[in-house]
Amino acid sequence: MSRRTVIAGNWKMHKTLGEARELVSGLRQRLEALGSPADRIDVLIFPPATLLFPMAKAIAGSRILMGAQNAHDAAQGAFTGETSMRHVADTGCAHVLVGHSERRHVFGESAEFLARKVVSGLAAGLTVVYCVGETLAEREAGRTEAVVGRHLDEGLSADLDFSRIILAYEPVWAIGTGRTATPQQAQDVHQFIRSHLSKRFGGPVSDGMRVLYGGSVKPDNAAGLLEQRDIDGLLVGGACLSAEDFAAIIGSAVNRARQILS
Repeated sequence: MSRRTVIAGNWKMHKTLGEARELVSGLRQRLEALGSPADRIDVLIFPPATLLFPMAKAIAGSRILMGAQNAHDAAQGAFTGETSMRHVADTGCAHVLVGHSERRHVFGESAEFLARKVVSGLAAGLTVVYCVGETLAEREAGRTEAVVGRHLDEGLSADLDFSRIILAYEPVWAIGTGRTATPQQAQDVHQFIRSHLSKRFGGPVSDGMRVLYGGSVKPDNAAGLLEQRDIDGLLVGGACLSAEDFAAIIGSAVNRARQILS
């Protein structure tokens, strides 16, 4: 089964409005220069919440999609400072991140809360990018598969619309640290994820699910990661804040698509 490649950029808490407009303008120019088969790659940006409306205008007419970095599970209510899935959908977002390691480990979001977010994101018409991954201590203790499997079991259930769920494997020890899982390390976990999905939900779900790798992705390691059979794309952090670097990573995906087509 052919799965569309996704190259996603999580801006985290970066960029003012002027900086964001400059970034998207530069990215659009570079995407136009990539040529065929760039249309086979889904390019996705996750700006801060304050930039969602203006970035929807900035990407209009392009192939760039937009998502929110976070949202509450409730449709509305007395949750001062929060933003609902309905709110982010209203800005023009097509996607939402759920379970990013910083939400789990910095902000203490529980498994139950994240599971509700998955459901509410789908109910709002969004595609949910659900993140899983182990800490360094968990990896060194040989618990990678146990932790990743638990995250999958906590956030996914058989009654969900899997066609609107994307998974992202983020080894916590490789996020913003400069350390990157080797292509083989990443592939091993992606292969485990696909096997785990097959056992729980069946082969069609496993075969159709897009699973991204995230963790200190850069232009010089993107190609090696994308060559792995079970890696369907990349969730990029710091490198997506540069139009040149992010476009170079997208270019690696385009080159990979050309190789497959030739």
